[in-house]
Amino acid sequence: MNKIKKYLGFVWILLAMAVSYYFIGIFGSKLTSGKQDDLVFGIIIFFILLPLIVTGLAIFGWYALTGEYDD
Repeated sequence: MNKIKKYLGFVWILLAMAVSYYFIGIFGSKLTSGKQDDLVFGIIIFFILLPLIVTGLAIFGWYALTGEYDD
């Protein structure tokens, strides 16, 4: 079971990288579209949601990878 947890920790870290790539790729055009609605939405995505989601996934994956959840 501990090997599965460590494997899934690696998966969570890869998922964090994929989410950051997806957010930058898809929502990056919102910052440069010129519309005020898109700019507000892009700022919320990039400066509030992206750091929360990516760091949460990465920290959870790191803890699982290093064995913090073995007990």
